[in-house]
Amino acid sequence: MEWLIAAGLHPRANATTLTVARDLGARMDYDTGHARYCMEETAARVGIDVSNIKRHVSYLRELGALAWVVHGTRANIRRKLGLGGYAGTATVYAAVIPAVYDRAMGHRIDGTGYNARAIIDQRGRTPEPVDNPPVDNPGSESCAPPSLTVVKEVGQVQVESGFNYTSRKRASRDTASRPHQTDQKRSSSQGDASRRHPLQVARDIQIARRVRALVNWTQTERLRRLAYVLRPFIDRGLDSHDIAAELAGMCLGWRPAQPANYIRAALADQAAREAVLAADAERLAGQTWRAASAQQAADLASLAALFGIGPDTDVPARTDDDRRAAQMDWNIWPEVAAHYADDPDDAIDLYGEDLVTFAVRQDARINGHREMAHV
Repeated sequence: MEWLIAAGLHPRANATTLTVARDLGARMDYDTGHARYCMEETAARVGIDVSNIKRHVSYLRELGALAWVVHGTRANIRRKLGLGGYAGTATVYAAVIPAVYDRAMGHRIDGTGYNARAIIDQRGRTPEPVDNPPVDNPGSESCAPPSLTVVKEVGQVQVESGFNYTSRKRASRDTASRPHQTDQKRSSSQGDASRRHPLQVARDIQIARRVRALVNWTQTERLRRLAYVLRPFIDRGLDSHDIAAELAGMCLGWRPAQPANYIRAALADQAAREAVLAADAERLAGQTWRAASAQQAADLASLAALFGIGPDTDVPARTDDDRRAAQMDWNIWPEVAAHYADDPDDAIDLYGEDLVTFAVRQDARINGHREMAHV
């Protein structure tokens, strides 16, 4: 927790958050990694108001350091135990090491949830037996719960017992009639969130805070959730003002009830439209190329028919060996001059500029002498 707070992964987590975390850690069952909430008792122990306890526990959940195991309800737990009196069902949290911490520390994790185990590289060290069995010594501060590497969304850590954010209304229902949802692996296209550097996450949150101040219809959204859905804009190099300008055109005259979900849906719709436009452009380019190729072939066929060039009378292509052989003997300058007079471009291509220039000058000089002699 000291590292998570120092890294600035939550803008409001501070020393009070660390105090609450230490109180939960001192009461945690190290066999299961679970701790009872005991909100009022915690407030009395640490000398903090109950409302502040609630607030800082929510910061711990948003950091991914706590996950709900059991929601506290008004159901009488003493009646279920066959006892008299009344006692509400206690809230139980699971202590979690966020995956971002393991990546920053270079830890290699095998497995997910509470079955995960750290992999220790023993190469170059004195061989020692390595095992990570379930902890049998409750209260040992040297042991920590395994990392949770499956993340449903920033601020929503998914564990075997449920989700980190669940409404009280749903929590008060009798959940014994239906099984909890199991963890599902995220696809590689959705895995960029798990690979984001903590400093980049902090920068995303700073940008999202400025965007939320500039765009009024986003001000009801949680900051970390807003930062998460704004990542496509941030990854394009846009600053807060550019992102605000992009969002300004999304909602005109109304306010979405769930801004983050609306932004995600709008970006997905925009990406789908761009994919369709790109496919149409590629298809049009292919059709244009095929039409141009067909027209070129038709033009060549017309020229071949016009000049009588067919498959049996095609002129072989000129090679570099033909050019070198033609340029070896400069005594053929009269032939070169005549060729130049008939087809200048072809003569230069065959004989080269130097030989053609020499041939033209020689021809002009000889013709000039003949005219003078005639006079």
